[in-house]
Amino acid sequence: TPTGLPRPPLGCRRVGRAKAQPPGRPAATLTVVISIVQRRKQTQRGPVVFPRSHSAHAAKPEGEPLISARRSTLEPPVPTVFCPQTFTAWCNSHLRKAGTQIENIEEDFRNGLKLMLLLEVISGERLPRPDKGKMRFHKIANVNKALDFIASKGVKLVSIGAEEIVDGNLKMTLGMIWTIILRFAIQDISVEETSAKEGLLLWCQRKTAPYRNVNVQNFHTSWKDGLALCALIHRHRPDLIDYAKLRKDDPVGNLNTAFEVAEKYLDIPKMLDAEDIVNTPKPDEKAVMTYVSCFYHAFAGAEQAETAANRICKVLAVNQENEKLMEEYEKLASELLEWIRRTVPWLENRVGEPSMSAMQRKLEDFRDYRRLHKPPRVQEKCQLEINFNTLQTKLRLSHRPAFMPSEGKLVSDIANAWRGLEQVEKGYEDWLLSEIRRLQRLQHLAEKFRQKASLHEAWTRGKEDMLSQRDYESASLQEVRALLRRHEAFESDLAAHQDRVEHIAALAQELNELDYHEAALVNSRCQAICDQWDNLGTLTQKRRDALERMEKLLETIDQLQLEFARRAAPFNNWLDGAVEDLQDVWLVHSVEETQSLLTAHEQFKATLPEADRERGAIMGIQAEIQKICQTYGLRPITTCPYISLSPQDINNKWDKIRKLVPSRDQTLQEELARQQVNERLRRQFAAQANAVGPWIQAKVEEVGRLAAGLIGSLEDQMAGLRQQEQNIINYKSNIDRLEGDHQLLQESLVFDNKHTVYSMEHIRVGWEQLLTSIARTINEVENQVLTRDAKGLSQEQLNEFRASFNHFDRKRNGMMEPDDFRACLISMGYDLGEVEFARIMTMVDPNAAGVVTFQAFIDFMTRETAETDTAEQVVASFKILAGDKKYITAEELRRELPAEQAEYCIRRMVPYKGPGAPAGALDYVAFSSALYGESDL
Repeated sequence: TPTGLPRPPLGCRRVGRAKAQPPGRPAATLTVVISIVQRRKQTQRGPVVFPRSHSAHAAKPEGEPLISARRSTLEPPVPTVFCPQTFTAWCNSHLRKAGTQIENIEEDFRNGLKLMLLLEVISGERLPRPDKGKMRFHKIANVNKALDFIASKGVKLVSIGAEEIVDGNLKMTLGMIWTIILRFAIQDISVEETSAKEGLLLWCQRKTAPYRNVNVQNFHTSWKDGLALCALIHRHRPDLIDYAKLRKDDPVGNLNTAFEVAEKYLDIPKMLDAEDIVNTPKPDEKAVMTYVSCFYHAFAGAEQAETAANRICKVLAVNQENEKLMEEYEKLASELLEWIRRTVPWLENRVGEPSMSAMQRKLEDFRDYRRLHKPPRVQEKCQLEINFNTLQTKLRLSHRPAFMPSEGKLVSDIANAWRGLEQVEKGYEDWLLSEIRRLQRLQHLAEKFRQKASLHEAWTRGKEDMLSQRDYESASLQEVRALLRRHEAFESDLAAHQDRVEHIAALAQELNELDYHEAALVNSRCQAICDQWDNLGTLTQKRRDALERMEKLLETIDQLQLEFARRAAPFNNWLDGAVEDLQDVWLVHSVEETQSLLTAHEQFKATLPEADRERGAIMGIQAEIQKICQTYGLRPITTCPYISLSPQDINNKWDKIRKLVPSRDQTLQEELARQQVNERLRRQFAAQANAVGPWIQAKVEEVGRLAAGLIGSLEDQMAGLRQQEQNIINYKSNIDRLEGDHQLLQESLVFDNKHTVYSMEHIRVGWEQLLTSIARTINEVENQVLTRDAKGLSQEQLNEFRASFNHFDRKRNGMMEPDDFRACLISMGYDLGEVEFARIMTMVDPNAAGVVTFQAFIDFMTRETAETDTAEQVVASFKILAGDKKYITAEELRRELPAEQAEYCIRRMVPYKGPGAPAGALDYVAFSSALYGESDL
């Protein structure tokens, strides 16, 4: 306050005029004037000090806010200390917008003209036309128009009258200006529903919180060092002040820096004096508030733009995250479908291999596929479903349209492709095992064919030459008879070999039917044997005819040799058959079949004593022949004319049989041991499978019950499900051991197991189903957590929704029928008509599947109360950044938004088509609508 004001005398006219004022206009009392004089005597040239009025406002307790957001009228306080310099500067900061200013706040408002102009500038409204005259009543009328306008804004004027302003009453003039400042510069400031003063203080505290040496607690001492003002400027315009170079011990320099920068760059006039603030123990609170409020209004536009930019960034971040999830889903789906596309032709290739080893390599490749290549894809498929469900949940929670994957990449498409893969896979495995069994049998038949063919070829070797001989032409009668008998023995032998030839042909036929890869060689060899056999038959018949013709000429025959031949031939055939049986190969698959072979072998050994007696009898005939020769001095006969078989041949074959019998014993015992090992492997696999199979089945049912009846908080449910998941993962070692036992069985070519109903395929399918089930249940709870947090649901609300859903989930399959859903809504207080219920069903069952899932039920129960961003909010935010224009430019986006977010908008916004738009104008309304699925962009 200027210190050179003249002091009025005690009996000044101010008192007399107060008595003459019209009724209804409050006047200053004598007490006030006396107090003024006394206070001025005490302070001399100090600031003008006024006591508080006796009005209702003066009775307010200390510390109560000057302006309360809860009050509809503004009762201006009568300040204790005013600073005319500050108020003059504040008034001029607005008056210069109208091309004028004031020099003396006590004098320049007396005619009311500039006062009315000031109110029009700061309010943006037109006041009544002022009176043009210069008489006192014209001035009072103009001031009254100004005061009436202030009162129309809900401000209750106390102790302020037009006459005092016209008379140049400094106290009343300053009080009126403070009232205007409170109403038009401070009252609208509100942060978090606080009063104007508290709101302005809270705004200052938040803006200066990050700065060192700044602690704003009031509007007087907290601003003395100037750092708070510099911090406010730096926070919004860091280009104007280098805050790091400011010193707390230079308050005058800091304050002058703030004043100069604010006046030069922010259009805030200098309202305070740095020396007065520094040298005053407690600076004038009203003056500081007035000055600081100018900063609030100067930066209000930036605050609004910052808020709008933050909202847009938040919305864009949600959209970008959703787009990233969509891209990841498309990528995972493409890779999985591509893997299935590559794998199916491999599994559909049913071209067999010619050898057992090659087919076993195919089987090993298939086992590697099942153990190594497929399990990661199972996890990918499960993760893909989880990602899809999570993405759809996030889109629903943010009111975005549902995600529709590219054609052929729906979850159902992937599931169908997966089912097709598993069908082809099952067919491939069946084919592999069938092929191996076929090749196993082929190998057995081929070996048997080779053995029998070799025996037959060895037997026929030289037979055609023998039958083609004409030795009977020079032989004696006895020799001819001998040749004839010998030929008969050969025919007997030939007939005995008929079964062998037929067996060889049957084996060749079976090899052809089973598509043996060396069928051509088998056929060629079989054909040669058959042709030779036909030729032998022809030659045999021709020789018989010749010998029979000679028989009529010959009559003598050695009966003993004939007897030898008669008995030796069948015995020799028996010997050949025994040797063949002892060398025969077999194919067995069980201990029982092996025991059957052992039993047959024991039965054969039981016939050996009788065979040995027959051999002794035959040898006795030969011994008798030799005895006769010796008796009658005949030349020793070492060969029988009736048979080419010698006793030595019989003995040799007998010795061979005696050696083959123990060898056959050992081979059968080894086979029995191998089959017993296979049986142990079967039982070992069965024991584990019979434990693992029910465990998996029980876990699947347990997870199903958990999914249908989850209780407790979501966090507790998640913890329980994670524990279940960990238990399942820990059980994986049992599956691996079972895989190992299964591999041992397949390596031993064991394909059947009567001890268990669980195959490895059953175990694998059950295990995959269990992993998928627990993962889906966990994902459902995660989605419920997302829903609860995004919708603002309490745990009690979510439990209530779940309990209602479970009660009306009649089939306990996690879905409600439409009638059950209607009953559920009625039980929760909904009064539903047919039309309203049909509308709700389109919301909860958009695909008309005829069921309502738990997620759809939760979304419905929380949709209308959720507080989420909307397209209208985003449009309003863009409108702020665009300065109320219907379009926005790329430069404005880059200036107001972070670089990544700005470029995201620029790439996706379409050009604005409205009239008067400059080149490069962008349509933010269409873009905002597209974010929420409300346009085709």
